[in-house]
Amino acid sequence: MTKRYFIWTVGCQMNEADSERIERDLAGQGLSPAETAESADLIVLNTCSVRAAAEERTYGKLGELRDLKRRRPDLIVAVGGCMVGADHSALARRAPHVDLFFRPQQHQTLIGRVAGTAGGVPARLDLDVELGGTGDGCVDDSIALSARIGRPARFLNVMSGCNRACTYCIVPLRRGRETSRPTSDLAEDARRLVAEGAREVTLLGQIVDRYGRDLPDRPDLATLFEALSSIEGLQRIRFLTSHPADMPERVIDAVARLPKVMPHFNIPVQSGDDAMLRRMRRGYTVERYRRLIDRVRSVVPDATIATDVIVGMCGETEAEFGNTLRLIEDVRFDVVHVAMYSPRPETRAAAWNDDVPPDVKRARLHAVEEVQERISTQINHGYLGRIEPVLVEGTRRGRWEGRTQGNKLVFFDDPRPLVGEIVPVQITRTGAWSLQGEVPRAVTPERHRFAIV
Repeated sequence: MTKRYFIWTVGCQMNEADSERIERDLAGQGLSPAETAESADLIVLNTCSVRAAAEERTYGKLGELRDLKRRRPDLIVAVGGCMVGADHSALARRAPHVDLFFRPQQHQTLIGRVAGTAGGVPARLDLDVELGGTGDGCVDDSIALSARIGRPARFLNVMSGCNRACTYCIVPLRRGRETSRPTSDLAEDARRLVAEGAREVTLLGQIVDRYGRDLPDRPDLATLFEALSSIEGLQRIRFLTSHPADMPERVIDAVARLPKVMPHFNIPVQSGDDAMLRRMRRGYTVERYRRLIDRVRSVVPDATIATDVIVGMCGETEAEFGNTLRLIEDVRFDVVHVAMYSPRPETRAAAWNDDVPPDVKRARLHAVEEVQERISTQINHGYLGRIEPVLVEGTRRGRWEGRTQGNKLVFFDDPRPLVGEIVPVQITRTGAWSLQGEVPRAVTPERHRFAIV
């Protein structure tokens, strides 16, 4: 009887891409996807520890699985991702019903253990090994990942790890040092995604601008853009996340020069105050950040820009927070992802006094949201009446859903099957978070040049 697996993912797009690779490899060993955790023989939790909220979701899921494991002792529960550190003994004590822990980039060892057991799933595994080698959007997905294969917009991890040491960030402690994948391997993966129906690929890295610095031939992100742009059927290339101190001019120039690379930049600023940036060890000043944004807008005039902001980190004063609000007002981002600071174990900031009260953190978060809602509403109003090429990704509440080249979310109605097609949509209504429109009459969407499987 074929064994079945179920993968639950929480965290960033990198985790989502990792889960797809795990699923593909499990399927390669003869396992099939289960529609629910209750019907699976192997359950894999791919976890995140960047925010406390993500960890709490994982603990909640582990609580659910404790009861399921009690009813089905033969069920195998595996936990991977960023919650699994070199020493995960505390997590193991809290979840004794877990059979296997594996760190990021260890999933091939997991697959090897699964492949080496009769029937596809081992009775018990102990995978307590160190991460080999030298080497901020959030999903919470409990749907079987096999449903993603065939989606027109996919993720591709081009590197893992991070060589920086921001005082608040746990990622380098969990994913290790930077390790880039060879350009040829990534091109092969991109071609496979296109063969499965992808029209857009988002290149992922903790600091994606640093891609290739550890490879012998020293390719950079612009080199990778060029290699992927030659792939027939691939229409759009995106990338995230960037770092203000690491984005080379070649990357900005490549976005302007290569039609397939979309004019959207995600450049986290985290704070608009120089003293706070020093405490965060971000490696740049507010003035340097402003110059980078000016450079992007000069070279790529139609660029949309998103950023990340942390409020309420240790010692943040009202004046420092006010500087962050001022930066948001001045730069006028298209999107601001804002989060309240939460101490992460083992980071440098974890030893500091978390002295900003929770109610103050929440008030600052809401203040950022209110300012950005006003700015986004104003920016998006400028799209009214324009015709935007929208890649249709699926439906939501009975309407087509897709994104513009600048990553604006668009909803519209049309009776035709349009998933995976690039449709000219005239914008008829705008809001802070999305646009709505209609397909002009006598317009034919771009048809598929390849089969969706």
